[in-house]
Amino acid sequence: MEREELARELVRHAYRRGQFRLRSGELSTEYVDKYQFEAHPRLLRAIGEALASLLPPETEVLAGVELGGVPLAVAVGFATGLPCAFVRKVSKAYGTQRQTEGAEIAGRRVVLLEDVVTTGGQALEALQVLHREGAQVLMVLCVVDRQQGAAERFRDAGIPFQALFTLEQLRSYASQ
Repeated sequence: MEREELARELVRHAYRRGQFRLRSGELSTEYVDKYQFEAHPRLLRAIGEALASLLPPETEVLAGVELGGVPLAVAVGFATGLPCAFVRKVSKAYGTQRQTEGAEIAGRRVVLLEDVVTTGGQALEALQVLHREGAQVLMVLCVVDRQQGAAERFRDAGIPFQALFTLEQLRSYASQ
């Protein structure tokens, strides 16, 4: 799927206007509903392929934060053949009791995948987990950057960051 068509499909399936409370606690009149773009296999496949084209060539593992980052990691994994790890928000009290599941990340070059970032808070928490478990995080890659401080926070943390689209770009497609 071409980039312009992908943007239009994202807008059609996931871009909403109204009153929404974001994870950051802020109110917004715009919302990108990640569950809508992750619930459509054709669209998710196209997003996975587009994200795969942005990966550094030395990437060894794809990491996705629960819940929204998990289908993205798997979609990019299908596109690249790379193994996936899943970062829990909290360790479970049973089983392995790890905060990451799936592929081994210790000593490996990892890209963290996120769906929609606002301030980057959830991804920064996941980065701490990945570092604590021995991963070398190459970058954070997301589908949509709401442009509300995430890029600056990642830069300040020394982590490269790239978004497939910004909210401003999606807004321009929504107004056409």
